[in-house]
Amino acid sequence: MLRRLIMVWICTLCALASISFAEDGLRIAHVDSKLIFDGYKGTKKAQEEYDRQVAKWEQQANLLQKELAAIKEKLDKQVLMLSDEKKRELEADYAKKDTELKSFIDRVYGRSGELISENEKVSAPIIQLIRKAVNEIALQEGYDMVVDRATGAVLFWKQENDLTQKVLDYLNGR
Repeated sequence: MLRRLIMVWICTLCALASISFAEDGLRIAHVDSKLIFDGYKGTKKAQEEYDRQVAKWEQQANLLQKELAAIKEKLDKQVLMLSDEKKRELEADYAKKDTELKSFIDRVYGRSGELISENEKVSAPIIQLIRKAVNEIALQEGYDMVVDRATGAVLFWKQENDLTQKVLDYLNGR
């Protein structure tokens, strides 16, 4: 909630800055990083690489589920014919395989799982490339600031337009 509030505040500040500095020649541009990301040819290759890894994880999960189902089926069908020792052994195998499956799912698909890491690993170089291109074009075209319509983030700004230290000095001078 706080992040959203800060983003709204920053966007409002940027809009006000563009109005107040328009007479001084401040040039602000905007891009849609999602459209750029989706339209970039390198994204397709990265997506294919990501999809291959996801398919491998899905195969592993399916295999573990099949193994678990096979143990369960064996237990259900042979429960009356098994000795107590063999029954306990199969139940232990089932519990072990169930724990293995849950651990795999958490490790790969959990909040900080490998799926998220793989996505970041594949997309981070593209995002860096997009930022570099935005910076180069902004400098070539003479823009002072470039705002991303997709996220509301400022992707480029000229250092001489940064008021951060002045605001800190003002606040701390009180």
